[in-house]
Amino acid sequence: MPRAYRPYERTPLLTEDGRRLLQQLEEHPNKPQFNDHCGDFLTAAGLDQVRAFQRRLLGAAGGWLPGEKPAWLEAYAAELADKVPFFRSRASQPARFEDLPFTSRADLSRAPEAFVPDDLPLDDLIRFNTSGATGHPLTVVSHPVVASLHLPLIQTALEWRGARMQGGPGRVAMAMVCFQKTTITCASISAVLDQAGFVKVNLDPGDWKHPDDRARFLDACAPEVYSGDPLSFAELMRLPLTQRPKALISTSMALQPGFHQALEAHFNCPVIDLYSLNETGPVAAGVPGRQMILPHQLYVEIIDPQGNPCPPGVRGEVTLTGGFNPYVPLLRYRTGDWASLDFQGRQPLLVDLEGRLPVVFYTPQGQAVNNIDVTILLKPYALAQFNLHQAADGRLTLTYLPAGPVDEARLRHSLEILFGPQQALTIQQRAAPLDGGSKQLQYTTEMPL
Repeated sequence: MPRAYRPYERTPLLTEDGRRLLQQLEEHPNKPQFNDHCGDFLTAAGLDQVRAFQRRLLGAAGGWLPGEKPAWLEAYAAELADKVPFFRSRASQPARFEDLPFTSRADLSRAPEAFVPDDLPLDDLIRFNTSGATGHPLTVVSHPVVASLHLPLIQTALEWRGARMQGGPGRVAMAMVCFQKTTITCASISAVLDQAGFVKVNLDPGDWKHPDDRARFLDACAPEVYSGDPLSFAELMRLPLTQRPKALISTSMALQPGFHQALEAHFNCPVIDLYSLNETGPVAAGVPGRQMILPHQLYVEIIDPQGNPCPPGVRGEVTLTGGFNPYVPLLRYRTGDWASLDFQGRQPLLVDLEGRLPVVFYTPQGQAVNNIDVTILLKPYALAQFNLHQAADGRLTLTYLPAGPVDEARLRHSLEILFGPQQALTIQQRAAPLDGGSKQLQYTTEMPL
């Protein structure tokens, strides 16, 4: 018997057109095993704020020239010193912006509430947790309006490459594809995209009644845009899809130039390499090795290990000020990612960004294991930092810094379930942070992808 639908509290602006599309997606005969419900939580007032942000992006001049700072920067830093407990607690406030102390993920991790400005309302707050590459667990405070501001920035990135997400009733605007053992999957409707649909699916065959349902469902959705990471796109290429998207958006992991070219040739559409952080949302977009800073209130510095600014063309650590999430205002925030800065007129670009590389491990039988599956497996353990390395002969070494008691026998058993009991495995505990406390890659391998 068909499911009786009612307006979801998660989607206050859901219309009859949106409800109809949502029902079609959730009851499609080839659908995956959706395991969650999702919504944008946007009210009419919140949608107005998103539309206003869209209009500002259309007329945004943005950018800056080498050696100068944006006009808004000094006032922004002064406002944070006045309204944000973390910055107000500092002993002194230097007069010059470049003399201000840096902040880091560890600061956000210790007290995320200290970054919320005094004058912001606390109604309808949302939060999510992330572990990230540094191993510092992080709670990100956000809001439904902030979450929806990602869409106008993504739209801007698409338009830079000549594509546009049209949206509208009855159309699936975006499909987010994953390829891992377990993840949240859902269908939802976006008020920002005029009641268009969004689906998040896992391409692992175990999430479907039949492996062939993956292509059948995605073709039925015919999404305007696919988003995912290089590993999920590699699997997407293997599916016999007949519908082609307007664009692909790759995020979360580094996209290699050769694979970028292969994706564009296979799908006959632009592939956008998006640099985005949980703390900031979208930062820059373009092609591998050359990504333009997206035009919102965000200032980018490149800093050497001693904290000195690097001139254009010199590699250093990407350091951010601003962002569009008022609940996580950033001031000289060291990301742990490395790049150099270049300019096209007033348009700044990140060059040769080093983010997180996709890592595939292999069992003794040659079966591939996605690093995301290892992340999920290790979640129950109190690991402040860790690195899993696979040598060229297949041996695994897990090195970790404990954040509490760790049952190594149970930890070993968990990894053997994933890789098999024949897997050669060494587990090493460290008493000090890995790599001197700097950004540590959680996954490394000497084996070819």
